[in-house]
Amino acid sequence: MLRLAARPLAAAWHETRASLAPLDYATLAYALVVTIALALHWPVRSPATGLLPVAHVALVAVALLAPAARRSGRVGQLVGDLYPLPLVSFLYTEVGILNTIAGRMHDPSIQAVEEALFGAQLSAQWIRHWPWPWLSTLLHAGYLSFYLIVALPPIALWLTRRRGEAARVTFLVAATFYICYAVFLILPVAGPRYLFPRAVNPATSVPLALLTQALLNSAAAWGTAFPSSHVAVALVASVRASWASRALGWIFVPLAVLLTCGTVYGQFHYAVDALCGVILAIVVLVAERLRMRRQADRDSARH
Repeated sequence: MLRLAARPLAAAWHETRASLAPLDYATLAYALVVTIALALHWPVRSPATGLLPVAHVALVAVALLAPAARRSGRVGQLVGDLYPLPLVSFLYTEVGILNTIAGRMHDPSIQAVEEALFGAQLSAQWIRHWPWPWLSTLLHAGYLSFYLIVALPPIALWLTRRRGEAARVTFLVAATFYICYAVFLILPVAGPRYLFPRAVNPATSVPLALLTQALLNSAAAWGTAFPSSHVAVALVASVRASWASRALGWIFVPLAVLLTCGTVYGQFHYAVDALCGVILAIVVLVAERLRMRRQADRDSARH
């Protein structure tokens, strides 16, 4: 009886597994990692104990249902191809909650590396040495463009019927987010805005600087500084999109560069955080370029 009941389930699982995309596998892997972190850090008697496990079940369900969504028509394809984009903000907040509960931070180690590499704490000194309102406005605008850099390239590619390219950009963006979030859980770093006094000068008084501070005060997650997911994801999204569309590259790669500088100038990340974000982006993009080359070789061999 049990064998007869298990056969349809096994067949359904094999069918689902065969239709899972790399994006779905990455999401399932991250759900496993964060569930382990939850088990290690979450207090048993917390009133919210049941909420995050339920959210993880929902995350797994979304990944498993994505193949069916992609087979269900144009709207389903859009949801199935791009579903991590609206989820990453929730996952970011969750990491901050878990890190706050764990109560650990490794900022002294990062600050020591910063001092050894650069001979100074750049995140504390740059905005004080160059307190120019025009520069502050430009770099804070770059920092605030983050979600535009993440969301608009894959959406633009999808809407212009380059669905495969859109899905690939989304996968790389999601995978980079997941890698950063996993590191946040293992090596939480609060960041300079929590440990250094905020600069008070003309650069910090421009409207975009005040807006950025207000947004971070209301939505920042503790322990999510190293590596800079802002830098890593923005570079991955913009550069990979530029390989599919030169126009997208001209728009979003300069914004990603401004964002990279703005994270340090605005005292949001240590320079080491930004540097490691750049390194992670390079690793992801090199791996993607090698994959594309192997795919091109296979296509050539078939013809």
